[in-house]
Amino acid sequence: MQKEIHEQPEALLQTMRGRVAVEKTSEGNPYHQQRVKLGGLVETRDIIRRSRRIMFVACGTSYHAALAARQTVEELVEVPVVLELASDLLDRCCPIFRDDTCVYISQSGETADTLRALEYAKARGALCVGITNTVGSAISRATHCGIHQNAGYEIGVASTKAYTSQIICITMMALALAEDSISKRERRDQIIDELGQLPEKMKAFMKDQDQAMAQLAAQLKDSNSLMFFARGNNYATALEAALKCKEVALIHSEGILAGEMKHGALALVDEHLPIVVIATKDRMYRKMESVIQQLLARSARLIILCTHGDANMKQYAARSDCKLIEVPGTVEALQPVLNIVPLQLLAYHITVLRGHNVDQPRNLAKSVTVTD
Repeated sequence: MQKEIHEQPEALLQTMRGRVAVEKTSEGNPYHQQRVKLGGLVETRDIIRRSRRIMFVACGTSYHAALAARQTVEELVEVPVVLELASDLLDRCCPIFRDDTCVYISQSGETADTLRALEYAKARGALCVGITNTVGSAISRATHCGIHQNAGYEIGVASTKAYTSQIICITMMALALAEDSISKRERRDQIIDELGQLPEKMKAFMKDQDQAMAQLAAQLKDSNSLMFFARGNNYATALEAALKCKEVALIHSEGILAGEMKHGALALVDEHLPIVVIATKDRMYRKMESVIQQLLARSARLIILCTHGDANMKQYAARSDCKLIEVPGTVEALQPVLNIVPLQLLAYHITVLRGHNVDQPRNLAKSVTVTD
């Protein structure tokens, strides 16, 4: 697992290689250059743009990747986006129409519930798009078109590099679909420019974070529960971090939307329960700052994940006993890719200190090939 976490910068490069033109052309009109090329969507791009809605269908970590990138797709493509857990979609017999686009996400490409949901949508005439890390898998064969992640083999049961690669794939899909939009040009260019810098940013802070998370893990290894608070794109980061702690560290953990804090979760807050608050600088920053103030007023044991050099968060750390995890800043659409890395490392180090098998957690398999 640790090896695959540290492979993420290279995995992101492989996912983008040949698909993203990081530098604008210096000749002619730069907007005549196609900066994001996805060969698998060339023939269906216009159909997806005209869809009634885009429905992302996935399970587990892949579902969290779709949640992390949903806001980017809504903003750039301006088509309603729906997220569905594959098993729940089948249980409800969810209505799917011919003018829907259904995007199926699976690292292995063999996830049983996702495959059944794919067959369900195909029978109703929807366009089916696949995002998978395995060439020749069942999902890549059964979908009408799609994107291969090219993140490399992932052996550990707990998904790490496939998660960040999936966020990049969905973001690239949104950028490709919004290519003709004049009003979105500036926003697209910001995201594409940051995509080019993302692997180096991740690599630069990863080594220091590994040591820092090992020290933090020593303080958390005896905890019975962990909570992760976030809003916006980073709600997916909170859910994914909680899932990693459940999967490998075998600690009860919950990812909670901070906007729902007063609807029950606040009752659990005391000086013993470790709470990780994700408060990087994005449009949710002020709201997350308010969450931190409310938690500190109740003597919460806080760990704040913030943007590097954030003076406000350093003041909170100086006034109380809370810890800081600092990550590099980037555009809001890509911030979840950086934010998850220290939390993956934290889950890894807690697992090692608790004496559990990191790569083969009990009762779990890498690919879920049964439904019942």
